[in-house]
Amino acid sequence: MKNSLYFKIYIAFSIFYLLILFLQYESFDLFLKPILIPLLGFGVYFQPKFRLRKTLLKALLFSWIGDVVLLFADIAEIYFILGLVSFLISHLFYCLLFNKQTKTQNKRNKVLFIIGSITIAVYLIGMISFLMPTLGDLEIPVIVYASIISTMLLFAFNGFLVWEKSGRNYVFLGALFFVISDSILAVNKFHSPIEKSPFFIMLTYLVAQYLIVIGIIKLNTNRVEV
Repeated sequence: MKNSLYFKIYIAFSIFYLLILFLQYESFDLFLKPILIPLLGFGVYFQPKFRLRKTLLKALLFSWIGDVVLLFADIAEIYFILGLVSFLISHLFYCLLFNKQTKTQNKRNKVLFIIGSITIAVYLIGMISFLMPTLGDLEIPVIVYASIISTMLLFAFNGFLVWEKSGRNYVFLGALFFVISDSILAVNKFHSPIEKSPFFIMLTYLVAQYLIVIGIIKLNTNRVEV
């Protein structure tokens, strides 16, 4: 099927792209990075229609816009802010997407939900406190963004407790990898440089997007070919 082909191309191209980053040929970013998320988008588009498919495609679209805009972040700070806004919108669509998934369990484990919520809140407060002294004029945008992506992770964790097993693990792990990716990016940009940070940022990011997409498809269809 077409969708299966696009997912396989995404995996193969991601491995090639990550190898380029690992070898520190970062100048190829401008040509290679914009290709990646559209491959996932085509895989979703050619998937048999399912509920909220358009919402997933919108989330991927704004992620792609963020990817492209951030390529120019070294030129001027405005590009970083615009990229941040694009990903913020993408995360809002993911929140909507996760919130509207069909629940298959009438009751969630309240203790686990409370523990998970507290853990995510501690991460959010800890990360903001850690970065605050070096954020400067970007203090408010970064705090807003960190709050939204933490909310996205919370929605995914809630889904992990109430969705059917075939897709919930993928979505939750995808959201977790997204947070890890953005955390690496934030520490590298605002606190101290991390060796091979572009490689680790994109590794976790590409895994995150793939897992979320596959998880959502699994939650909304009987099967998915990858």
